[in-house]
Amino acid sequence: MSSMPGKPALTFWQIWNMCFGFLGIQFGFALQNANVSRIFQTLGADVADIPVLWIAAPLTGLIVQPIVGHYSDRTWNRLGRRRPYFLVGAILTTLALVFMPNAPLLWVAAGLLWIMDASINVSMEPFRAFVGDQLPNRQRPLGYAMQSFFIGVGAVVASLLPWLLTRLGVSNVAPAGGIPDTVKFAFYIGGVVLFGAVLWTVLSTREYPPEQLAAYDTAPAPEHAAFDKAASRQRGVVWALLGGAGLMLIYGFHLDRELYLLAAGAFGYGIALLWLAQARHGGMPAQVLGDLHAMPAAMRQLAWVQFFAWFALFAMWIYTTAAVTQVHYGTTDTHSALYNEGANWVGVLFAAYNGFAALAAIVIPLMVKRIGLRRSHLVNVWLGGAGLISFLLIRDPHWLLASMVGVGFAWASILALPYALLSDHLPAAKMGVYMGIFNFFIVIPQLLAASVLGLLLKTFFHNQPIWALALGGASLFVSGLCTLRVHEPAAEAQAAAPTTAASAPTATRR
Repeated sequence: MSSMPGKPALTFWQIWNMCFGFLGIQFGFALQNANVSRIFQTLGADVADIPVLWIAAPLTGLIVQPIVGHYSDRTWNRLGRRRPYFLVGAILTTLALVFMPNAPLLWVAAGLLWIMDASINVSMEPFRAFVGDQLPNRQRPLGYAMQSFFIGVGAVVASLLPWLLTRLGVSNVAPAGGIPDTVKFAFYIGGVVLFGAVLWTVLSTREYPPEQLAAYDTAPAPEHAAFDKAASRQRGVVWALLGGAGLMLIYGFHLDRELYLLAAGAFGYGIALLWLAQARHGGMPAQVLGDLHAMPAAMRQLAWVQFFAWFALFAMWIYTTAAVTQVHYGTTDTHSALYNEGANWVGVLFAAYNGFAALAAIVIPLMVKRIGLRRSHLVNVWLGGAGLISFLLIRDPHWLLASMVGVGFAWASILALPYALLSDHLPAAKMGVYMGIFNFFIVIPQLLAASVLGLLLKTFFHNQPIWALALGGASLFVSGLCTLRVHEPAAEAQAAAPTTAASAPTATRR
């Protein structure tokens, strides 16, 4: 560990510039989340097939983010370390946003979803590592909170964009075999916003050279993450057998087809371990797997925090429409005017929680200064848990806006504080790959929720979707408790370091 003083603090506007690109990234994500199912259905997809088409999103992140993180840790050129990935991902995502609403066939649109999601992930993962690279420990909560602020603003505006275009007179009716002009123009605008926001960050920031970043590094040196060939083979056999047995049981007993995803994931992981046991273990896949098994203890603890939080979020995203239309609007007829009124109100609720998240992102750094990272995250996710459970008690749908206040605080905190806690424990040399691996604990609970929530509702809750939200609320309470297990490095250790932004000319400029 070097005796060089810690990283200089950056100004508010320097942090604003380095996080501004996240506004564009979230713009693309929000347009995707709000409109891709609509595009699929317009091009002939059956409603039952849409979840399968959507599996592309979490699976793409599972694969792409660790790879990008691994290589961005090893990159240094004229643009820097992370910024080349920001720019390449932004260009590819912009092209996908332009072509997606013009897809002539369903399989083309499905392929473009893969490309779009992969491209967004190319930009997004390095942005997480970028904050860890550039900011001293005491400013990282502010950096990640500012990312949450831009995520909230981008999500609200992008989600409302087709509705706003309709109010401006743009046609909202789909021609035969085509996509409405409101969706097309929303995607075109999204491409411009995404590329412009990311380009702003690329042009307005600089990065520490590798030797200077290493000199500032205060995290423990990474352990040697050697790949154990024999252990990989043994674990591979176990996982492949478990997954294969699960596939046969699901098929033989005609269990819910969603369980195939869970069994196939276990089988695929086993096959991957077996393949790696035979492959050259000096390559990138083996190095990433070695880093996975040698992750810092705090990252293992945070994995449970993320697991229960993202299980809850996915439950909310999947079942809120069905729950609100059934319980608060009293209908399950998807063709009725009452159902569509309720579904529209869910869109308002989702825009609301993103708006509240943007406001919460302003408050969270103040909470952290007063009660610390762990307790702040516990409070915020418990507010979200209470918000989801309150769906059981509230009957007037307008009062659900109050529930969304808690969800907004949880969402802002989930996007910020676990990363702030994690970055304090990561060595600079592996900041990117570990941020990518951390994405595993976002994707796996989503895949698990997609696999088992339907079965749980059918078995224990008489297919009442409102109970999925209650399960999500309970999961957020567990996530908060898991936060207390995470070690929080003392911020005072950085207090003696120089804090003037003027001492950091090589890091970031306005």
